Order: sequence, then structure tokens, then C-alpha cells
Amino acid sequence: MDGKQARQKLKEDHYQKIAQKHRPKPKVVTNCLKAFVIGGLICVIGQALMLVYIHWFGFEPEKAGDPTVATLIFISCLLTGLGVYDKFGQWAGAGTAVPVTGFANSIASAALEHRAEGWVLGVGGNMFKLAGSVIVFGVVSAFFIGLIRTFLEMNVLH
Repeated sequence: MDGKQARQKLKEDHYQKIAQKHRPKPKVVTNCLKAFVIGGLICVIGQALMLVYIHWFGFEPEKAGDPTVATLIFISCLLTGLGVYDKFGQWAGAGTAVPVTGFANSIASAALEHRAEGWVLGVGGNMFKLAGSVIVFGVVSAFFIGLIRTFLEMNVLH
């Protein structure tokens, strides 16, 4: 490293030290509490919707989860399209990302972002970029959990 590069490196290191000193400290406890409460409220709303489908629409309890999830996804996509969900998500943090509503938001946001590129190459080609990793790791995790369960059941039965 020559003298010019060494001086540049010292300037960068000095800048990083100053920036680190002035960077706001994350409010971990507050953020965790917000995420817990908001994620819980979304789940309570989902449970209320499920009860509505059971009592007012005559769904069996085993089948009421399907329209409940569809309704939560619809509401999330609608609020994303209106620009409400992203603002709420910035305030609420991870509580909005964990339930199925966060997954729907990630797909709808990517679709909206790339709509100017057309239906096929824009929306269709880009809406699963962020959600694709969730789908892949979910399927792979389910596969390995299924294998573990199968092996455990085989050992228990024999």
C-alpha cells in the first residue's frame, strides 16, 4: 500500500469512528415489545376472522383457516397498495413481518415496484424475488422436519 492509499485508509477509519459515535443506539426492548404486541394483534384479528367464518358463515373449525388466511392476505395487499402497510410496518417493526400479512406485503410491494416493466417481465418476474427465499427455505425446512419425524416414528414403532 502506497502513502496515498494509507492516508485514504486512515481517513476512512477516522470517519467510521466519528459516524459510530453519532449513530443512534437501537431501542431493542421497545422494538421487541412493539413487534410482540403488533404481531399478537394481527393474530388476534386473524382469530376473530376465523370465529366470524365459523359462526356467521357456517365453516367447520378445521376449514375456517383457509378463508381466514385469504382474508388476511387480501387486507395486507390492499393496505400495501394504498401505501398504509409500509408506513405501519416501519413503525411496528418485525411484528408486521412475521405473520402471513408480512409475506403478502413483500410480494405485493415487489409487484407494485416493478409494474411499469410490464405484467410478465415486471410483475411476474420480480414479485417472488424477496418471497422466493422464504418459500425455498420453508419447503426445505418442512422436508427435513418430515424426515426427522419419519425416522423418530420408525424408531418408536420398532
